[in-house]
Amino acid sequence: MAFEANQDFFKGRGAQVNTHNKFLKNKYVAQHIEALDEPLLQHSKTQIFEETPRKIVSKSNSPDLSHMHSINPYQGCEHGCIYCYARNSHEYYGFSAGLDFERKIIVKRNAPELLEAYFNKRRYEPTPIVLSGNTDCYQPIERDLEITRRLLQIFLQYRHPVSIITKNNLILRDMDIITELAKLNLIHVNVSITSLDEQLRQKLEPRTVTSIGRLNVIEKLAAKGVPVRVMTAPIIPGLNSNEVPAIIKAAANRGAVAAGFTMVRLNGSIAELFTDWIHKTFPDRAEKVLNLIRECHDGNLNDSEFGRRMSGDGQVADSIHQLYRLACNRYLADREMPGYNLSIFTPKTGRQITLF
Repeated sequence: MAFEANQDFFKGRGAQVNTHNKFLKNKYVAQHIEALDEPLLQHSKTQIFEETPRKIVSKSNSPDLSHMHSINPYQGCEHGCIYCYARNSHEYYGFSAGLDFERKIIVKRNAPELLEAYFNKRRYEPTPIVLSGNTDCYQPIERDLEITRRLLQIFLQYRHPVSIITKNNLILRDMDIITELAKLNLIHVNVSITSLDEQLRQKLEPRTVTSIGRLNVIEKLAAKGVPVRVMTAPIIPGLNSNEVPAIIKAAANRGAVAAGFTMVRLNGSIAELFTDWIHKTFPDRAEKVLNLIRECHDGNLNDSEFGRRMSGDGQVADSIHQLYRLACNRYLADREMPGYNLSIFTPKTGRQITLF
């Protein structure tokens, strides 16, 4: 599928503006400023901010997430995915969900130490922890800081189950730890693939690895016995919804054993960002895509209703659900993610594995 993009599109970033932070009195003002003179777009260098939290494991009580426990070593993400629901969380730090989210990255260097302390709490019972529930734990800054790698070392040392969600091939750097976790049935890896169309992928996710690169990640992990799920997420009706079968087929051919999906939802500032982005990027189909998204969310771009917000409903959503089920039945039949081994958790006083 060919797309024609606006020539004024700000390359290298997903968001094209900084939206207003509802927690702040001051506003970013971009009206009446020519694009080339826009100060918000000139200073594109990424800034790093340090945070020293007192705890690192978060628990979600959302009915949609099944009491998910997660760790986010980073807040903000250079990948710049325009649809990312995590953008809204940047406002709690006093930043914008727009360009700030991609250019002002908050790092938590003490995350491994906090995780180890968490594992050594009295009466702690192991439950799978997700890396990450919010932003990608393998975004570009991880190459230098190695916070995720250190976290994985702690998971292996304590024999604790972990699930990774990423769209970056940097995960292959940590193959030594991941394969050891896989031998103990302590890891699931989820690789997100939004589109096989590189022209579309570059606009949706400007600083991410190509779809071919992600399929290569799946293939290399699967070859080492690591269970991998492909995440066709998010599905955006009118943009990538037709690609669901092809993505699942391609991932299955490379060893994926399961698939998952979420429907796009544009909560908080994401609605403004996505609307601005799609009118600048694909003006010929902008309103059609926005209307299809609304059809999946009871007439709204913003949807907070549990059960519907992540899967959508209505005829458009139903047709996508059917397409997804048919693809899974055809390409992933008789495959499934293995269960986690929760019985070998080793606290500090127990036997530890030493690889490093």
